[in-house]
Amino acid sequence: MIDRRSLLTLGAGLLAAPALRAQTNAEITVHYAQPQIYKECYDAIAAEFARREPGIRINFITTPNYEEGTQLVLRQAATNQLPDLSYQGFNRLRVFAERGIAQDLAPLLTRDGDPAAQGYTPSLLALAHFGGFQSGLAFAASNPISYYNADLFRRLGVDPDPAAFPKTWDAVIALAARIESERSGTNGMWYQWLGDDWMFSALLFSHGARMLTPDERDVGFAGPEGLASLRLLRRMVTEGGMPNLNATTALQAFAAGKLGMRFGSTAFLRNMIQSTGRNFELRTAHFPQVAADGKLPTGGAAGMLTARDATKREAAWKFLRFSTSAEGTALMAKNTGYVPVNQIAIDDPRHLGEFYRENPLFRTATEQVDRMIPWYAFPGTQSVRVTQVMVDNMARVVEGQATPEVVLPEMAAEVRRLLPRRS
Repeated sequence: MIDRRSLLTLGAGLLAAPALRAQTNAEITVHYAQPQIYKECYDAIAAEFARREPGIRINFITTPNYEEGTQLVLRQAATNQLPDLSYQGFNRLRVFAERGIAQDLAPLLTRDGDPAAQGYTPSLLALAHFGGFQSGLAFAASNPISYYNADLFRRLGVDPDPAAFPKTWDAVIALAARIESERSGTNGMWYQWLGDDWMFSALLFSHGARMLTPDERDVGFAGPEGLASLRLLRRMVTEGGMPNLNATTALQAFAAGKLGMRFGSTAFLRNMIQSTGRNFELRTAHFPQVAADGKLPTGGAAGMLTARDATKREAAWKFLRFSTSAEGTALMAKNTGYVPVNQIAIDDPRHLGEFYRENPLFRTATEQVDRMIPWYAFPGTQSVRVTQVMVDNMARVVEGQATPEVVLPEMAAEVRRLLPRRS
């Protein structure tokens, strides 16, 4: 499903609209996914951009998730109906780079001066570097965090301080079981496992493993770390009492005080705060770790330029540059829960320093930056199908259709068949 809406450049009021339209010298189409998370931040960025660039009109197209966004742009590429700018999940950008749809942004970056001086450090640029070129600019980055009901913890005599939150999954599951044992109609925990492979990779990476082997010829999750990750998912159900909910119903249950702990992307933080309201005190904590050197996947999106017309391309570049600038990334962080992706916004307290002091819930994800590694992008044309295979097999574990010991080799075999053949 695609949702279309048009954002006109802003003026003093409705009476000024005809004059502003007369000034418009470029109109661009911008695609992004997950409006349930991103709409407020894109609207805030577009409003500020309109004040700076009154001659550029933005038409937004949205899709419910990254996977549908990928399929949309691939279809539009086949019919020469591409948007001018598309914000894609980090793990999907590789598809567009390898197919020649994404454009190399390095010449534009250097044309505008030293990228690092503008906040685009090598590590941040690497998040959207695929196909041997700068195929995008990171717009929003996330990592998984722990959300919990501090009032419930207090009632159970559990220390609600984030520093005291369980550090291991054994401790998390034990606490979830304790919440279940109260028989108050509150489930202990919910883990955001469905939708894509991101939260599976969170477990896998925290064990110190990887999705594919370094040469990308075989799966890297078929060993003991992958088995341990699937076993953890099953234990969350059998020992922790995790209900089989989708993201929407899990959010509703948590906001109503019917879930004690929720584990998922920091991207949902703004929604969680708004949904919870004054029902209870919401707190966030670090994601439980397994191996001492375990990592976390970097979720989020990068903007890729697809415009062919020179005027539209320049206008789309201006919007992409502003959205990823220190000012744009500060607006993004304040209106979502994502980690900033511009080094100036991270370092300069004028942008987000006061915000983080006043909003400590948002700091949790920034404290895990040293554990973040790229969200793995599967090679080849079947990357979306690979993700679905993994989700379908996780469902078998969560729903008790098969044991982790049965599912893991079957999941690995299915993924192997979808990997590109290499001579």
